[in-house]
Amino acid sequence: MINFNNVLLLGSKSPSRQQLLRDSQIPFALIDQRADESQCDWGLSLPHVVQSIARHKMNHLILSDGKKEGEVCFVLTADTLSQSLDGTLHGKPTDRADAIAKIKDARKGARLCSAFCLEKKIWRQGTWYTQQKIEEVVHASYIFDIPDEWIDIYLERSIGMQTAGAIAVEGYGAQFLKMVDGSYPAIVGLPMFELRHALEKVGFFN
Repeated sequence: MINFNNVLLLGSKSPSRQQLLRDSQIPFALIDQRADESQCDWGLSLPHVVQSIARHKMNHLILSDGKKEGEVCFVLTADTLSQSLDGTLHGKPTDRADAIAKIKDARKGARLCSAFCLEKKIWRQGTWYTQQKIEEVVHASYIFDIPDEWIDIYLERSIGMQTAGAIAVEGYGAQFLKMVDGSYPAIVGLPMFELRHALEKVGFFN
């Protein structure tokens, strides 16, 4: 019997990840994290960079104190990065010009990794201790093809300015997604199949 009484504490401001959790009917609450992603090693391979950022976010969460000894909580952080075929890594666009350049680059196709870090924590003697930890990286590739005359309206009607590579394949952006190879939710921002499996492993649904 699946129990949805637990609430997942989400250390992410991504509207795409929040919507994926809502659509999957996984209850969550937002918590803050103060990670400086520039402190991560961006010289690593794509999957290692993405995983290190998700882990860095976990290490810089702002968790409220537990209310009683032995209290348990479940915490999730995540990150998504795309990589053009020439090997350039793409995070969120810095401005509109950067977004347009990333969008045009995605016409040729891109690789993507979406990583999450899930921890089950317990409150002991005034401190949150990690009981279980699961990290996962999921790969995908895609072609996102927006003609020049559609770029301005796409940026107005989508959340592209808030997403890796300026690519928002959900909502308004769905009509420009030409090809997907791999996990569609990973491209949106959170690999839901792998996350559900990880949540089962840590007892979230118990």
